[in-house]
Amino acid sequence: MGEVIRPHGREGVLRIRSYAQSEKSFLDGGKIFLKSASGETREYTVLSVKPHKNISLMKLSNLNSIEEAEKYRGAEILIRRDYLINKKEDEYFWHELVGLRVYLNTGKYLGIVKHILPTGSNDIYVVREGEREFLIPAIHDVVEEIDVTNKKIIISEMEGLLDLNEV
Repeated sequence: MGEVIRPHGREGVLRIRSYAQSEKSFLDGGKIFLKSASGETREYTVLSVKPHKNISLMKLSNLNSIEEAEKYRGAEILIRRDYLINKKEDEYFWHELVGLRVYLNTGKYLGIVKHILPTGSNDIYVVREGEREFLIPAIHDVVEEIDVTNKKIIISEMEGLLDLNEV
């Protein structure tokens, strides 16, 4: 659902980078898990989440000091699958897309979705195969089909899309 950037203030509030559509997503589930860099995972109840500049501030139960919050610098924010709300037919959670194989509609294999970059208007799929990397906009003009069951995405090539984005 996101990651902890660092503590905010002295009361155990966390500065987070959210991958959720809105802060409400954290509150709907009510509970999250923080997985520290050492691999330790602990469950917390979400008390509040609010936007702050280009990040969010999260207050959790039983996390009341800067020292406690510091332990979670860089931690992953996880949520149980059964806490996720229903989505529309053509919507996908990021965890469903990461790892899918990407093909052109001609059958040419491009690589695997390694991660997703959120932007103001649409997400960008970061697709890698070896040293090659492509940035694929998640828009209907490009993405023709997402088949989670068969673990693949079919895209149409827009002029210059693959040439300009190849690293």
